[in-house]
Amino acid sequence: MNVLGIIASGVAALFITVALAKSARRVALRPHAPDEPGGRAPRADVLRRTGGATAVLGVGTATGAALWLGAADGSAGSVGGLLAGAGTVAVLGLVHDLKPLGAAPRLAVQTGAAVLVVCLAGLSPAAGVLAALWIVLVTNAFALLDHAHGLLTAVGLVTAAGLLACAVVGGDPALALLPTTLLAGLSGFLLHTWHPARLRLGAVGAQFTGFALAASGALVLAAAPAGRTAWAALPVLATVALADSALVLISRRSAGRSPLRDTDDHIAHRLRRVRVTVPGAAVLAALWAAVPVASGTLVYAELLHPAFLLLPLAGTAAAVYVLLRIPAYAPPRTAQSRTGSSRTASSRTTSSGVAPSRTAAARRTGATGAGAVIPAAAGAPGAQGAAPGQGAARTAAGQPTVPPPPTGRPAAEAATAAAERG
Repeated sequence: MNVLGIIASGVAALFITVALAKSARRVALRPHAPDEPGGRAPRADVLRRTGGATAVLGVGTATGAALWLGAADGSAGSVGGLLAGAGTVAVLGLVHDLKPLGAAPRLAVQTGAAVLVVCLAGLSPAAGVLAALWIVLVTNAFALLDHAHGLLTAVGLVTAAGLLACAVVGGDPALALLPTTLLAGLSGFLLHTWHPARLRLGAVGAQFTGFALAASGALVLAAAPAGRTAWAALPVLATVALADSALVLISRRSAGRSPLRDTDDHIAHRLRRVRVTVPGAAVLAALWAAVPVASGTLVYAELLHPAFLLLPLAGTAAAVYVLLRIPAYAPPRTAQSRTGSSRTASSRTTSSGVAPSRTAAARRTGATGAGAVIPAAAGAPGAQGAAPGQGAARTAAGQPTVPPPPTGRPAAEAATAAAERG
């Protein structure tokens, strides 16, 4: 095992990621001629959305070079399968960034990549099935954390550091190769994805990060010495990611929404509703992850009793309960509220200067005959005037005549009075 080679791989991953991310950021922020007026160039949008590919290239290049130089020694098969599976999932994420895919093909590719990892690691059938299910679950849980600037990157840094410590303590430092390069690559990408983000991890970076962390944890757990409480320590490292998934599923189930339809109901979204800034949400999530990661690492190193793991788990359950109390969805609009809102809108429209149709018609009538006086109606041939005390005047046919308005009354006042009576 070449420890210096692993350290050199981490340094190489850091510099490669920084160089690629800086170049992609320059191209993405360079002004281009947009296809639509006021829009941004499609190439710039694609680069910003798939910026996580720079971290994937940096981590993959450094890890592959270390394997080729023999830095992993006897564990080259396990690390190679881990890198191959993570690369396959990264390609899936890149395709999803360019053209969104459904849940079924994504789960199929993720399951195939997980099976590849457990087969090359030489796990037993029972352990391989459990490890594959764990990898697929945690991969998607970490991918869901990419809903705010810097959140997944910060939590991934903390989790990768814990896996690195567990791999070193467990006596198989070769499994620390990918966590080391991942820790370095995410550190180099953190500045670009921090709020306000110039580049995003996207599905390519989120899927790669989640798969690398989940598969590394499964292999470190399988390679743990006998008698070590790795079965209880390592799953705790994914506490924040699993808590966010549980928060989303419980919230959507309670609201009667589809669990596969993504919306603004994750951890950072709820923190934003209580006036927490975007960087503050990322910092709080990283601190939240640091507690179970530190506890799991100490338990794995046999420096802490496994019962202490109940403390961060209980705190996480309490945090999820508190976050569930923060409203995430707008209340449904009933028919009564819609009627009331339409009436309110009508009154607001009237007060804002746009009158209802009846008043508008009256105003238009008044505008037509503004200043004019309606003349007295000419008597029809044979019309007889109304004698005093004999009622209204009648025509020769015996039909009553319509008395004209008083002479000199403006047309606008007459029309407005008629509208008011109506």
